Amino acid sequence: MSSSPSPAPVGGASRSPWRSLRYRSMRWWSVANFVSNAGTWMQLTVQNLLVLQITGSAAATGLSMSVQAAPALLISLLGGAAVDRFPRKLTAAVSQAALGAIAFVTATLVALDQLNMTTLMVLAAVTGVVATVDGPACALLGNDLVPPEDVPSAIGVGALVHNAGRLVGAALAGVTVGLLGTASAYAANGLSFLFVAAVIPFLRPAYGAVRAVPVTAGRVPQGRAVREGLAFFVRRPRLLALAAVTGVSAVFGRNYALTLAVLVTGPLAGGAGAFGTVSTVLAVGGIVGAVLGARLRRPSVRLVGTLAAAGGLLQVAAGLSPSLAVLLVLVLPMAVVESVSDTAGTAVLQTDPPSRLRGRVLGVWGSVGTVWSLGGPPALGLLMELAGARGALVAGGLIIACSIASGHLAHRRRRVVPTVVVQPEEHHTPAPAVLGTAA
Repeated sequence: MSSSPSPAPVGGASRSPWRSLRYRSMRWWSVANFVSNAGTWMQLTVQNLLVLQITGSAAATGLSMSVQAAPALLISLLGGAAVDRFPRKLTAAVSQAALGAIAFVTATLVALDQLNMTTLMVLAAVTGVVATVDGPACALLGNDLVPPEDVPSAIGVGALVHNAGRLVGAALAGVTVGLLGTASAYAANGLSFLFVAAVIPFLRPAYGAVRAVPVTAGRVPQGRAVREGLAFFVRRPRLLALAAVTGVSAVFGRNYALTLAVLVTGPLAGGAGAFGTVSTVLAVGGIVGAVLGARLRRPSVRLVGTLAAAGGLLQVAAGLSPSLAVLLVLVLPMAVVESVSDTAGTAVLQTDPPSRLRGRVLGVWGSVGTVWSLGGPPALGLLMELAGARGALVAGGLIIACSIASGHLAHRRRRVVPTVVVQPEEHHTPAPAVLGTAA
């Protein structure tokens, strides 16, 4: 890896989804993220099996996942403030090294047969705390490597890397455990974190990239820094609109693992194999959408809302599907629209705030997003109890589309400014006199 910044690329108006990979540091960062994602998904897959082995309880598995997610709800604001306070590369490297240390500790305890449920919960909680810093630090570090117009490409490539790492990690988990044992999966994840931490010091921003200037630790108190981020978020109409669109979509749509599973195995009389086919089509659509989203140059909240509303209408059509074949035809564009919308929304979220506030804004978003992820499935489950799988899909899709349309109309009305015609006075100061006074 060269220590000098990459030169300005020729043809800056490129819309190629891979344009962010023209920069050497971004290529290395993508490789590092793939390795890290594969290790993380390998560990997550094994962790669920490990909890089942220790407790024999599926509920305990869900509890361990909730314990790891809970810190995002409580202290994401503090994590985001830490990302803004210190140099981003340093913060990301330290957080990756800390996650690697936790993975190695867990691997050692598993190898010595000393890991019990209490210890596992504590380690999961500590992992969640570190992730409140690591998540925004790594997300913003990738964006710091490319010019602003290539940030959507960087985010789209990141989504592809995430999906690829998930598939590879889940596949490697079974092979690794079968050959080397459960502890090896945790050790492999620890090595993946150390690999990322080793790559970070060599990353260099490309020509034209916006350099993040950290807030000096002694200059702004931590409490004030957190309040600044929260105040910016709640006073920024674009971010509030993005939060509203994403929230209504997260609660009443997108939980297709739940709604489509019930639809396929219930009204459409399919089995597990049929839902596996639907899941595969969803995955393919997500990858296609990530590629299309990476072609965007200046995504907007309006685009996110339009795509979310279109996804809601497609969801309505899916709820009315008379057969599995029709559902499969609709599932692909549903996944594509969702993926493009996610890429556009992430780009807006990570580029709209000034650089010095982006970590704190992502911290606010982490807290809000955790509320959606924890509250969405129960709300959707209740809707399915009341209206069934078809009714939940149709009602949820209509709520999404109508809510976004209503918000758009309300926004347009607020922007209408009455025209005031000012009649010129009968006796006014001649122009030369005005100019002379001004002089």
